[in-house]
Amino acid sequence: MSGKYLRRFNSNKAEYSYYDIGAYLKEQGQTVANLPYSLRVLLELTLRQSARKPELAPFLKHFCDWDQKHDQDIAYKPERVILQDLTGVPALVDLAAMRAEVKRQGGNPSLINPDVPVHLVVDHSVQVDMAGNDQALAYNIKKEFERNQERYHFLKWAQKSFENLTIIPPDTGIIHQVNIEYLADVIRTDTAGLACPDTLVGTDSHTTMVNALGVLGWGVGGIEAEASMLGQESYFPMPKVVGVKLTGKLAEFATATDLALTITKLLRTHNVVGKFVEFFGPGLAGLPLANRATIANMAPEYGATCGFFPIDDQTLAYLKLTDRTATQVKLVEDYAKANHLFYQADATPTYSELVELDLATVKPSLAGPKRPQDLVGLDQVSTNFRQYDDLADYQLELEVNPVKLRPGALALAAITSCTNTSNPEVLVAAGLLAKRACELGLKVPAYVKTSLAPGSRVVTAYLKTTGLQTYLDQLGFNVVGYGCTTCIGNSGKLQADLQAALEARPYPVSAVESGNRNFEGRVNPLVKDVYLASPPLVVAYALAGTMDIDLTKEPVGTTPNGQAVYLQDLWPAASEITALIQAYVKPALFSINYNYRDIFKQNEAWNELDAQASETYDFDATSTYIAQPPFVVAGTGTKELTGLRVLAKLGDTVTTDHISPAGFIGQQTPAGQYLLANGVAPADFNSYGARRGHHEVMVRGTLANIRLQNQLATKQGGFTKSWLTGEETTIYQAAMAYQAKKIGTIILAGKDYGMGSSRDWAAKGVKLLGVKAVIAESFERIHRANLVMMGILPLEYLPGQTAATLGLDGSETFEIELADKLARVVATGEQKRVEFEVKVRFDAPIDKQYYAADGILPLVVATKMAKG
Repeated sequence: MSGKYLRRFNSNKAEYSYYDIGAYLKEQGQTVANLPYSLRVLLELTLRQSARKPELAPFLKHFCDWDQKHDQDIAYKPERVILQDLTGVPALVDLAAMRAEVKRQGGNPSLINPDVPVHLVVDHSVQVDMAGNDQALAYNIKKEFERNQERYHFLKWAQKSFENLTIIPPDTGIIHQVNIEYLADVIRTDTAGLACPDTLVGTDSHTTMVNALGVLGWGVGGIEAEASMLGQESYFPMPKVVGVKLTGKLAEFATATDLALTITKLLRTHNVVGKFVEFFGPGLAGLPLANRATIANMAPEYGATCGFFPIDDQTLAYLKLTDRTATQVKLVEDYAKANHLFYQADATPTYSELVELDLATVKPSLAGPKRPQDLVGLDQVSTNFRQYDDLADYQLELEVNPVKLRPGALALAAITSCTNTSNPEVLVAAGLLAKRACELGLKVPAYVKTSLAPGSRVVTAYLKTTGLQTYLDQLGFNVVGYGCTTCIGNSGKLQADLQAALEARPYPVSAVESGNRNFEGRVNPLVKDVYLASPPLVVAYALAGTMDIDLTKEPVGTTPNGQAVYLQDLWPAASEITALIQAYVKPALFSINYNYRDIFKQNEAWNELDAQASETYDFDATSTYIAQPPFVVAGTGTKELTGLRVLAKLGDTVTTDHISPAGFIGQQTPAGQYLLANGVAPADFNSYGARRGHHEVMVRGTLANIRLQNQLATKQGGFTKSWLTGEETTIYQAAMAYQAKKIGTIILAGKDYGMGSSRDWAAKGVKLLGVKAVIAESFERIHRANLVMMGILPLEYLPGQTAATLGLDGSETFEIELADKLARVVATGEQKRVEFEVKVRFDAPIDKQYYAADGILPLVVATKMAKG
């Protein structure tokens, strides 16, 4: 049907075709100028894909009067998928298992390949084991490969064996920076000359960084990413779009970080959770793309699905800077102008809601100490530490480098994460501040662990060519790796004497990082208060050695002759920063020095990994990192919804952090006991994140969070009451006992079940525990979808009903009879029988097929086998 909207345009003396969204809207009596740019991308995708799949055509009408259609779903099948290694490994393990299952059924394993281009960037595994010296980078890479040999060997096999899969080796850069500097085309073309916008999903929440380029994309759970990889659409309600009007220009001393933190506070207050955010206004013209990337990166922190910037002259300038071909840059410009995607400053779309920010009002600031939306001025940071005034008489005493520390003493100062570590303005500013500090004889106290983990090797190139890396090195900000490091908790141990002192007695030390998240315990378990700040401020606080300081009034330090040095003495002028950027940050850096031309060759350790291509992966039965998962085989008991017992009865706001295994593996936990039984020493346990490719480890950590409150158990954590024995035991042990007797289980929950990060193992682990259904008061969108895609039935109490109003205490035996949109539930207990109806949360058209097939993976296997 939508083939009639096919049009042609010329670029670079070649002719291309495209689906004209303006022509479609005009036929519907609509005006394209009224539609937000982010929705124009979604409309083009739907228009184009409905030509191939007519069943998608009904979704087109939802773009007409879209702001009245928020109860209507739209389909989304992006052009590509991007993965990082922690979340990408289990996705590829599933594909490997699907190949093995197809082969077992007598089919052709090579039928299983990603349906769209998939890029996996290995950036989440490097840890800051060593810092503050020239040997740190080589040492940390060596330790990284020692810890991850099995995982990396598997990834190397996948790279060689799957079509449509590209793996960016370790120590190249951070996923989102590599995406905007190298992978994102902005406009794509196929072999037939059809042009379309680049779109994607990624298994990392900060995938939103690519929105700065006018590329629509966001983070999803691993299961939803697998759906996109396997050619399946995902569905979500037509979003509200919040327009953020930017006016004015940033003041002299305000950075992109300050702007991003200000916007995070502003939009959290406005409440943009689950909405699209789109930036427009006269302030866009002077906002470089690197600054836009910092803002777009933090969309998860302000709660939006995406923070979108339309294509404009700044986009084209960045594509030229990053050495995209002139042909590609011209294609982007010509297509965007032809199909109404190039920003028009004189025509403002209609938005669901409006917010305005004068860039001139942005001031140097931080966020913390526990949430990225808690904006704090430089003069206010020290007030946080008044809560520790009762410790005034007790100061933490270090012995190796004798010093007494007060609350707020700085344990970590890290220039890290995808958010800021590749923005030339803030990196050059940090280098210039370090240069001035070194010239004045300032030093960072020995107890502060300092590190620099650039977003890409391009950063190292311009910091070296400007001579600024030398000064950063003198202050201990040596390069420790090209990965996420401190921001995701891979900070390593603190300086030895401070580490020992804090292990002996907890004390409120602090950290400052140029990252995007500072949740308590995330950066380092021994650090209580964490602040987010721009790279130059990270250096300044490192010099001060404490966060309990007002940098607007108090000196950062003193020179060897006792002269006080203030922040304004160190801060570089904007003109100085600009001059260095213009002189040294050139397109050549992106292609020859620390380059993208040799991106697949520059890691020698990766190149030496011996993995041969093969149709199927040779799973090692003794491995505790990679195992063949059972998800691809359709179960035998999915529809047997009788005799079900309650495995867990949970309250409101149970998050995927509560459900999914994450972080430290304790020796006494079921997962720890499993590893010990398989000969793994506690020192080699690694983390759940590193072992996501092994279902036997992960299922033992499901619903095992120490903060989980199961109402069936008397103690907090992963415990439950077994209805077989009447005794309290771990959830894993109870689940295995039920399965041994072929008894299915259910979970009862309150409001917002599954909120938070969209972790795939929150659904996978529950599946392996034998859970057949979850009855909740409400579900978080992505987790609900993940449950269905794992063949688990999501059921929702009708309005006014809860477990409490129905008198359910979890001791009952459940029987569920499915109808269409409702299901009949009978709960039988001692001297009681409760009958009630629940809503069946099959929200998307394909959900019934997923459930009937026992999950998306068996469905795809069956589909491939049917097609031969």
